[in-house]
Amino acid sequence: MSKFLDYLKTKTFRKNLIIATVSIISFLLVIFYSLGFYTHHGEGMPVPKLKGLSIERAIELLEAEGLRYQINDSVYLIDKQPGIVVEQDPDPNTNVKANRTIYLIITRDAPNIKFPDIAGKTFLEVRSILNNYQLKVGDTTYVSDVARDVVISSSFGGNTITRGAQIPKGSRVDLVLGDGLGASEVDIPNLLGLTLSEIKFPLGQASLVLGSVTYEGTIRDSTNAKVIKQFPALSDTLNKISMGTPIDVVLSNQE
Repeated sequence: MSKFLDYLKTKTFRKNLIIATVSIISFLLVIFYSLGFYTHHGEGMPVPKLKGLSIERAIELLEAEGLRYQINDSVYLIDKQPGIVVEQDPDPNTNVKANRTIYLIITRDAPNIKFPDIAGKTFLEVRSILNNYQLKVGDTTYVSDVARDVVISSSFGGNTITRGAQIPKGSRVDLVLGDGLGASEVDIPNLLGLTLSEIKFPLGQASLVLGSVTYEGTIRDSTNAKVIKQFPALSDTLNKISMGTPIDVVLSNQE
């Protein structure tokens, strides 16, 4: 043991140690620079920013740079249309070599869900339900009904939709709501061709009242004169009026 320790103190050992150390360092430097030369270290091209682009546009950019692509996954995002790049790997501006594969994640079509039961519920309730199902309120229209702001019917794409029907998530649902006036509005009766005594029954049934009575032409027998005009009149654009509304009539003996 003492001889070994004495050897470590000799000039020969120190010389051999220096030679070995220099050899190892030289070897490592040769490997490092050779590897850098072989792999073209530091050379390459920056990856273009693809997020937010359509997949078609992203592919054009990648092919123009001599890069390949692979769609790794697709996700549904309610605020983005299908086919939009939302993630990329490597990140934008990362230096890569030609023919490198860029991995993409794009948006896909909305999945279908079962339409919830909203009939007979108030507008505020329905808006909350649709929001929970990731659906949106579309157009709202009102019809005469005793219930105010209550859903009478719903439609999607112009077609009536009911509970359990399949509908894409994120779709807009049009609603028909009651205006709360149904109890105070009645159908306009058709009084044409009736005599003054005959119109009293349909007016009473509809909770309407007789307004002004006028005659047209020569009146030979007022009891047999028949209604030839009424105001308001039943039409394609007007078929209901409020209870108690007076109906004006024009009578004539002319056939």
